[in-house]
Amino acid sequence: MSNPTVTRFAPSPTGYIHVGNLRTALMNYLIARKAGGTFILRIDDTDPERSKEEYVDGIKQDLEWLGLTWDRVERQSERLERYHAAADELRTKGRFYEAFETPTELDLKRKKQLNMGKPPVYDRAALNLSDAEKDALRAERGDGVWRFKLDHERIEWDDGILGDISIDAASVSDPVLIRGDGQILYTLASVVDDTEMGVTHVVRGSDHVTNTATQIQIMQALGNGAVPSFAHHSLLTGPQGEALSKRLGTLALRDLREQGVQPFALLSLMARLGSSDPVELRTDMAELIEGFDINRFGSAPTKFDVQDLFPLTGRYLQQLPLEAVKDDITALGVPEEKAATFWAVTRENISTLKDLGPWWAMFRDGAEPVIAEEDREFVAQAMLLLPDMPFDEGTWSSWTAQVKEATGRKGRGLFRPLRLALTGQEHGPEMAQVMPLLQNVKARG
Repeated sequence: MSNPTVTRFAPSPTGYIHVGNLRTALMNYLIARKAGGTFILRIDDTDPERSKEEYVDGIKQDLEWLGLTWDRVERQSERLERYHAAADELRTKGRFYEAFETPTELDLKRKKQLNMGKPPVYDRAALNLSDAEKDALRAERGDGVWRFKLDHERIEWDDGILGDISIDAASVSDPVLIRGDGQILYTLASVVDDTEMGVTHVVRGSDHVTNTATQIQIMQALGNGAVPSFAHHSLLTGPQGEALSKRLGTLALRDLREQGVQPFALLSLMARLGSSDPVELRTDMAELIEGFDINRFGSAPTKFDVQDLFPLTGRYLQQLPLEAVKDDITALGVPEEKAATFWAVTRENISTLKDLGPWWAMFRDGAEPVIAEEDREFVAQAMLLLPDMPFDEGTWSSWTAQVKEATGRKGRGLFRPLRLALTGQEHGPEMAQVMPLLQNVKARG
């Protein structure tokens, strides 16, 4: 009998979730839900100085907004004794050693190796220190860092996205697992948690590939026979292939929410972006779960354009009933008796709910008329024929018929200048629907 599927999303509460984080969270969530397994929200808060409760709260709020529910929450700051126990086990097994080089010394070593045409890998000089030398260095510099001693052999796994991976451990520096100030680092904490929490699948960015190789060896050193299935998704770039790293601060989920992006627009895009499947709007979480397949994603960098979210948001909003947006419409000051008409008229002409405000302002206050010089006399004559308010759904057709008869204009030459005079816009809802909502017409003068 196979083990139940367990995945995790392990954000660090040093900032808010951005689209890059979301890709990792969503993939792990969908894998767990499709298998009927467990999805763990694991807060990586071993850095006491940078971790903040406001970010923990923000992470939870963003996931809840998207509907990505977790089965349980774990906090690494509450599991420090487990990491120290694992460190002690590694020391006992001769796989953990203390090193005392300063950052400057390490940098000089790397430069020397590069000049000699060698890979810039830590030379394990600390393994040759005597106890007396270590004591002297501790007295001079304080506690050293603790490095995991890699077995210099090939580390291999079948990656869920990248395929067969093989990394020569001799080409990788022995990773630091505990800093000189005693802080447990991600690599050790993650291994212990994945092992003890029974995590079966780990999906994360391709920048973690080398880290995965070292973690597999640490798991094996700690006697964990069941190594998770790893998959490394491509990293997001901007629409022209530029690095997103400097822009991720502006692509936080809370910022997208503030811009009016709807959850299912974001989920629909991120569940398919970078895969061989087309992006399709989904309005039900069950559909997203059923249609997800990690094996359909590729390794090439994936272009992300925030503008793609707005057409999807618009299509999502178009299918909503009045009840779903009534509070937003009421908040604009739209009278209750006009709410249904207002929504019917505007729903196909908005990208986000924020676009409702300008529409209502236009209906309430009247638009600044746009009148071409050659149409001034025509529009002035037409305005004299415009009946008194309130207008109804028959006003547009009866008025334009009168104007046509009086001026001889027809087709585009008739309708376009009148639309521009009344709404200030060349395109928009059917004018027969617009007229009953108009409360002011500035073109009358």
